[in-house]
Amino acid sequence: MKEKTKNIALPIAGIFVGLVNGFFGGGGGMIIVPFLTYFMKAEQKKAQATAISIILPISIVSAITYIITKNFTFDVNMFAGLGVIVGGIIGAMLLKKINSNILKFIFVGVMLFAGIKMMF
Repeated sequence: MKEKTKNIALPIAGIFVGLVNGFFGGGGGMIIVPFLTYFMKAEQKKAQATAISIILPISIVSAITYIITKNFTFDVNMFAGLGVIVGGIIGAMLLKKINSNILKFIFVGVMLFAGIKMMF
């Protein structure tokens, strides 16, 4: 992708990812990872690591908005948050060890499963 096109495509993708994350309370990674791998030609591992660094600030802003609008349950979020932190650390360590092709297969499988599950 040409540099000028990247400079236009990245902010547009960012807006879309922010909307998805804010609207659904997460899920921006399912948009940004395919964008980075397909359009930006990023390697799968780098796309997923980049997605995390992009999603973190979006999630913080969304969480603050949910708190302000009183759409936030502290007791549930504190316990779930601890699990997410532990799982995130383990996942980041495993990311280094998994082959990119296997990682792509796992990512697609999880996205398909989640999509089918949500339909029913």
